[in-house]
Amino acid sequence: MLKKLFAPLCLSALVLALSACDKAANTAQTPPLPKVRVETLTSQSLSINSELSGRIAAPRIAEVRARVAGVVLQQVFREGSDVKQGDVLFRIDPAPFKADLDSAVASLQKAEANAFQTRLQHQRYRELVDSHAISRQDYDNAEAAARQSAADVAANKAAVQRARLNLGYATVTAPISGRIGRALVTEGALVGQNETTALALIQQLNPIHADLTQSTRELNELRRALRAGQLQQVGQNQAKATLIQDDGSAYPLPGKLLFTDISVDPGTGQVILRSEFPNPDLDLLPGSFVRVRVEQAVNREAITVPQRAIQRDSAGIAQVLRVDAEQRISQQPVQLGSVQNDRWIVTEGLKPGDRIVVEGLQHARPGEQVQIDDSPLPLAQSKGQ
Repeated sequence: MLKKLFAPLCLSALVLALSACDKAANTAQTPPLPKVRVETLTSQSLSINSELSGRIAAPRIAEVRARVAGVVLQQVFREGSDVKQGDVLFRIDPAPFKADLDSAVASLQKAEANAFQTRLQHQRYRELVDSHAISRQDYDNAEAAARQSAADVAANKAAVQRARLNLGYATVTAPISGRIGRALVTEGALVGQNETTALALIQQLNPIHADLTQSTRELNELRRALRAGQLQQVGQNQAKATLIQDDGSAYPLPGKLLFTDISVDPGTGQVILRSEFPNPDLDLLPGSFVRVRVEQAVNREAITVPQRAIQRDSAGIAQVLRVDAEQRISQQPVQLGSVQNDRWIVTEGLKPGDRIVVEGLQHARPGEQVQIDDSPLPLAQSKGQ
């Protein structure tokens, strides 16, 4: 009787043991879903910046030249100093020009005396010709002499004015305010002999310009995007410019974009863009090579993705891994714009609300399901993102 009862119990225990083994085997054969971290995309207003290279240029450059011939007697300015418009820079020997002025004044006085005499004679002849005391020919001669003497006076006045100008040119002054460089002549040098001799160079350094170059291809792409309504034009004198220094840091004072040239350099196919920066400490010197980040347009509905989320296939086409509502992976080709703050601007292929894989890309496979990792990022990594 015990054997009959014990046999069914052993059989039931054996069935339960076998079913438990099957479940354990199935559990061991089913791998866990790969974990990935995703980012839900949103649109935002983003400035479209172009990093361009160029050189620093002074807004105003004046070559100080001798306008009269003579010997330099004195250099008044200190080389490398700041000068103001009208400051005396050089003194040229004024003696010859003073003598020319005195001679011109004497000639003017002589012409005025002659004009006084001919004018009185003309007045007397006017009274006599009415009474027929003199011939009409004598009166006409007197009138012609009076007019000629008046013309001589005017010519001599112009000669006096010219002589005064030459005397004034003997004192060479600064035509603009700015910083003056080294003197190109010394005391005792003969200048202005048959040519206008360069004496020094003055450059305005605050504010200062940065002349940048941009290819016509990039400029045309920007214009097409503006016409298509994908971007919006930045207002005149509102486009910001940031100068990148040699160490990669930003110049502390912001600048602005002044204008884009209307002609293309036939040799390089590039266009000049001029920006302006404050330069109170004269850290920016003309001729220096610089890089400037210029804001040229605004995208009101820009979509950006982290750089690490971008993959490229064998043909070089950029793509991302997108996660659908069933947490299944699919490949999505995208078109990329420029890089802004370590993120790619996506021009086509994605829309707000899409979820893309940003971590765990090596484990995710198209067509497979994944598990979303919602654990908080480490502090350092979250700041970098």
